Amino acid sequence: MARILILEDDTTFAQLLDGFLTKNGHEISLVTSIKQCVKLIENQEFDLCLIDYRLPDGIGFEVITHTRNLGLSVPIIIMTSFNDVRTAVKSMQMGAFDYITKPVNPDELLMVIKDSLNKKDQKTVIADNTDEDFIKGKSAIADRLYEHIALVAPTDMSVIIQGESGTGKEFAARTLHQQSKRADKPFIAIDCGALSKDLAASELFGHMKGAFTGALNDKKGQFEAANGGTLFLDEVGNLSYEVQIKLLRALQERVIQPLGSTKQVAVDVRIVTATNDDLINSISGGEFREDLYHRLNEFKIQLPALRERGGDLELFINHFIRLSNRDLDRNVKSISAEAKSLLLNYDWPGNLRELSNVIKRMVLLTPGDVAQLSALPDEMTIAVNQQTMPGSSSDLKALNEVNEKALIAEALIKAKYNKSKAAKMLNIDRKTLYAKMERYGIE
Repeated sequence: MARILILEDDTTFAQLLDGFLTKNGHEISLVTSIKQCVKLIENQEFDLCLIDYRLPDGIGFEVITHTRNLGLSVPIIIMTSFNDVRTAVKSMQMGAFDYITKPVNPDELLMVIKDSLNKKDQKTVIADNTDEDFIKGKSAIADRLYEHIALVAPTDMSVIIQGESGTGKEFAARTLHQQSKRADKPFIAIDCGALSKDLAASELFGHMKGAFTGALNDKKGQFEAANGGTLFLDEVGNLSYEVQIKLLRALQERVIQPLGSTKQVAVDVRIVTATNDDLINSISGGEFREDLYHRLNEFKIQLPALRERGGDLELFINHFIRLSNRDLDRNVKSISAEAKSLLLNYDWPGNLRELSNVIKRMVLLTPGDVAQLSALPDEMTIAVNQQTMPGSSSDLKALNEVNEKALIAEALIKAKYNKSKAAKMLNIDRKTLYAKMERYGIE
């Protein structure tokens, strides 16, 4: 039995969810506003939160941000009724565990809840050496990527892995560790985005009993736990300025000092970091230390987006079908022509993570051995239809939106993702640019 908090302002739908999940053995609490939700999260413990995207007093992202600031790792599932998967992808970039679209399929809901309850701790993952659930790809761009990993892996150089959300940054870091001289030592992954500012230093460097309110025992930090091996810091740009100073010292002097301790602890750790943002922008904005950036960026690996990987897409589709058949006890052997065409023409803004989720849902909703178009989300069909090339559509509004999106993307690239500069190029204000970026799902 899990304690589940449901935030949903449609009381009829909320009651249906309550009844269904209660029948399946869960204990449910219902709230209808973000304010009520936040208050309950602060005062009670939950195993899972099921959050609607749009609410009378805000959007579901606010709950993700609040739980992260509190240092809580409760998994959050976002529910959205909007025919745009980019909303869901953005929620996962911000720290949601998963998403589900309305109307909610009962089997899919139970699968997503089961996956989130079975997940490992979000903050820290001690990885094993198996890669059965991963596949590298065979395209030229994939070959170059793994050539770079093979080149830098045997060294002790600090590596930054950069790429869009969902491109497989942790897998690249694990591969790098497995091909290094430290392969028989620990590989520890930390999601810096899931660490609260108050607890990040304790998580990384440890603390002594009584170092702060709530420090009831001595705690060994992840630097010590990873000693001799590799420490992977995902979304390193989320670390506070104070923790960045401590991290820089640890890299320069190879020692750490647990909170509340006067003793220094020697550590031998290789640092691999990842970000879906260019830290240069954070440096220019004063949010990230330039000296730390140069320490971390001894070698940079750029992960390609799924849409850039050519024939690898079909390889990944078949791979995820095999894994989903195994996990869900299904027997999908092929995909209908219509469904396959949709999968190959969709632009996959959430990359491999989104593909994995979509394929798992497709397999779940396929009782036979051939997956049909109906097993794929409607928002994918809408998105592909909106990708109509100029000159081939009589829908003038859609055509203008396609052109506007392309112009905004081009301006952002030219401005190196500096939004103020991009807004000036486009002759609009920053507020308008932000609104259009959210509308078109531009990250």
